[in-house]
Amino acid sequence: MLSRNNTALVVVDVQGKLASLMYKQERMHDALVRMVKGAQLLELPVFWLEQLPEKLGRTTPVLAEALKGAVPMAKASFSGCGQPDFMDSLKASGKTQVLLAGIEAHICVYQTALDLMERGYDVEVVVDATSSRSKHNKRLALDKLARKGVELTSVEMVLFELMKTAECDVFRDVAKLVK
Repeated sequence: MLSRNNTALVVVDVQGKLASLMYKQERMHDALVRMVKGAQLLELPVFWLEQLPEKLGRTTPVLAEALKGAVPMAKASFSGCGQPDFMDSLKASGKTQVLLAGIEAHICVYQTALDLMERGYDVEVVVDATSSRSKHNKRLALDKLARKGVELTSVEMVLFELMKTAECDVFRDVAKLVK
């Protein structure tokens, strides 16, 4: 089970025109915004990655607005683990459970998940807040990640798992996000 004291959220590469080409991109964006806002309410550290923003563009405006307060970290490697600032920040957070969300499921999310697992992190991919350009590639990535031991979850499932009880101090606010 995930713990508020031990979990971080990593948002991967939801940028520019590419983000608009994702399978069910509107649903994905809605889920991402809910996931980020829920993480903020639960006081989880949120890490924000961008793949070559000077070439692919910046994070989509709706998501960047939700991420206000976080600082985007540019990367060239497909895996976020190839970005030293990200790895240093994640390590400094002391969190060992990582929620991953973003694009593309079969490239950057996939490689980041496996590299984090290799480094000893427990990794869960937030399926409704993750996508690829094609349904096929998204499904392939999720199937392969699950076979390799990465857990799959949804925004609503993970937020309620982190709260553990309706007596949680932010229950009402989080519950409003998922309605």
